[in-house]
Amino acid sequence: MKNGMIECCVCHSPLVSPTNKGISRAYDQHKIRISSKQRALNTLLVVGDCILVGMQPILVYMSKVDGKFMFSPISVNFLTETTKVIFAIFMLIIQARHQKVGEKPLLSISTFMQAARNNVLLAVPALLYAINNYLKFIMQLSFNPATVKMLSNLKVLVIAVLLKLIMRRHFSIIQWEALALLLIGISVNQLRSMPDTSTLGLTVTMSTYVYTLIFVTVPSLASVYNEYALKSQYDTSIYLQNLFLYGYGAIFNFMGILGTVLMKGPSSFDILQGHSKATMLLIANNAAQGILSSFFFKYADTILKKYSSTVATIFTGIASAILFGHQLTMNFVLGISIVFISMHQFFSPLSKVKDEQNGVTEMVDVDNQRSKGSFVNMAAGANEEASHLVGSDEREPLLPT
Repeated sequence: MKNGMIECCVCHSPLVSPTNKGISRAYDQHKIRISSKQRALNTLLVVGDCILVGMQPILVYMSKVDGKFMFSPISVNFLTETTKVIFAIFMLIIQARHQKVGEKPLLSISTFMQAARNNVLLAVPALLYAINNYLKFIMQLSFNPATVKMLSNLKVLVIAVLLKLIMRRHFSIIQWEALALLLIGISVNQLRSMPDTSTLGLTVTMSTYVYTLIFVTVPSLASVYNEYALKSQYDTSIYLQNLFLYGYGAIFNFMGILGTVLMKGPSSFDILQGHSKATMLLIANNAAQGILSSFFFKYADTILKKYSSTVATIFTGIASAILFGHQLTMNFVLGISIVFISMHQFFSPLSKVKDEQNGVTEMVDVDNQRSKGSFVNMAAGANEEASHLVGSDEREPLLPT
């Protein structure tokens, strides 16, 4: 920083502080130039996410004994965050060993402290995730696996609204219609052929509506805020950012364990009490799912993440029917069909926002006049008036090489 202005550490050109709209437009410019390698990475992310998200309700269901959990859900969340912290440290070590000569060392104290200051806002999604992870277990006690997965798809609409408000992301009318179609598909799946006094297999109470509202809103806000935090510090190693995110998460869950000890006594401090092979698999699944999510938020977007999770509904429904005898109704088949139509409509090239396309075209035209550069540095030059570009050799690899 010089005379109150932020400068590039490479070419020392003045940079403009990023804005929400600037980050969104810079990301839109980056999306239209995705390489084949990045498309392959996105495909692997979607496939992996479908498998892991689809397995989660199954593993949670298998962890129950007589419809109850014999372990503390907070302990599962704490062990999950601890596993992710260990993974982040391991990957940081690998990435540091493959750094080029002259690059700022990842494992230095100065790099760590600077990154810690720049990414302190990751504590917010970490807290929201800690609340949401505990709430997942409460929802699993009230709904069957397929229903939980379909209810979680409601997050897509909430996420779209939050992306528009927080990151100034633009959606066309066709895309909003696709999201509405998604809600219709979810509703069709939940319809009963015969009316009764219960909904979704649970007697409707005020707590049911409260749990559902929190279950949809809290993780949606956490996902959007997490995407904004990761992209706003785009030049920071994703594994270093994950170390902070998961570290905050482990701290919040450990505080939850201490609160449980104060209420139930010292015996509840045994975090391994009541665990089984199924819960160990659940911890590994949750950890892998969280790690994949960070790549979605930094290198793709939250909408793609949620739509990929929607695909997991098919796997969850079929698996729960085979393993636990849950019935697959015609409503489920019709609902899934509508969800797939919604997905195709949302990501269709015809659904692009016209003004957005014009704006991106203008940016591409300007960029084509320059030498072979990379995408705009979202951390420092995302503002729509900024003209600073980062060379291709400066770009940090997605995975350690």
